[in-house]
Amino acid sequence: MINKKTIWITGGSTGIGKALAIKFANEGWNVAISARRENLLNEISNNEQNIHGFPLDVTDKQKCKEIFEEIKKKFGNIDICFFSTGTWDPKKEKDIDVDQIENVFKVNFFGTLNSIKAVEQYFKDKKNGTICIVSSIAGYRGLPNSTGYGPSKSALNNLAESLYFDFKRSDVRVCLVSPGFIKTPMTDKNDFKMPFLKTTEYAAEKIYDGLVNKNVFEIHFPKSLTIILKILSFLPSKIYFGLIGKMTKYQKKN
Repeated sequence: MINKKTIWITGGSTGIGKALAIKFANEGWNVAISARRENLLNEISNNEQNIHGFPLDVTDKQKCKEIFEEIKKKFGNIDICFFSTGTWDPKKEKDIDVDQIENVFKVNFFGTLNSIKAVEQYFKDKKNGTICIVSSIAGYRGLPNSTGYGPSKSALNNLAESLYFDFKRSDVRVCLVSPGFIKTPMTDKNDFKMPFLKTTEYAAEKIYDGLVNKNVFEIHFPKSLTIILKILSFLPSKIYFGLIGKMTKYQKKN
């Protein structure tokens, strides 16, 4: 095990995290997966020889440190940390639900931050490796009915850019993943048609390629959607609001 490369994936029990874990395992990597639901982790690790479960609630700062120590002890060397824990409840995003927004930030932003803090000194001392933060196209600019999720992802975008400079001094790569619509248990909650919807296996292939074969800061996909949104993000606010309003059929309440 020690001679193999190792990746730690949070949010690894379902969705993109699970698909990526299987992809890396099939490529011969040691894979440590973390999530709150231990039964799902066990189910995956029992079926995949190279995958090992480490239950974790990323909102627990101390537990993040303890689990990382366990992973280091088991594998000896960690090459990539892929932090993809996230939550989303569209029914509670249509109004300003402060408790809901606090919870979204606690998981999406601070949960990721807790995970990064747990590995910070290890990577800075090691002077190589990759820390990957999973955001979303929802973080590019404001969208309707996204009072918590979008802002939390926007904060992750800014965090990744800030950490890029800090870790570069230690030759540690920081990268950002911005997926479009991927069919997962989380996006299954959406009550609208999702353009360019892709599978988790598609996402895993794109992420693996971006992490292992390329040296880019942002891994974004599918390009047919993300390029359009990137162009829109540069438009003046008046034009952007008008276009997004028409695209989402947003209208004033009577």
